[in-house]
Amino acid sequence: MTEAADGVELANTEFYEAIESGDLDRMSALWLDDEVSCVHPGWPVLRGRAEVLRSYALIMANTEYIQFFLTDVEVAVLGETALVTCTENILSGGPAEEDGSTGPLVGGLVVATNVFRRTPGGWKLWSHHGSPVMADGEGDEDGESGDTAVG
Repeated sequence: MTEAADGVELANTEFYEAIESGDLDRMSALWLDDEVSCVHPGWPVLRGRAEVLRSYALIMANTEYIQFFLTDVEVAVLGETALVTCTENILSGGPAEEDGSTGPLVGGLVVATNVFRRTPGGWKLWSHHGSPVMADGEGDEDGESGDTAVG
């Protein structure tokens, strides 16, 4: 991997760690200052830094626990722009039970595309697009897929 690709992969990892830690300041530092966009699974396109960061503030405030296990990570760098595709294997949990125990955990799969731009301050997110994986990709001869996954 090239030095640029290594830097992009580090920025991509930092993005997911910021979500896991629920740190909005950390998240804010990862995004470009100008026009950005974001599509969360099932959401409309969000445009502009304020709208995108507001969405992460809502997600972080309403998610008791979340952890990402990234697979199929591919990094491509072309000049000052980089593209990362990956599968987000997500484990998330609801609010704690009345007795203080951990709430129910739910797993899901999302395929994501993250677009970064090189800046003097390092690689910054320009766009994030996540799409839920609805089928396992193993179809029968008729093209019908098997089990579904919630993403």
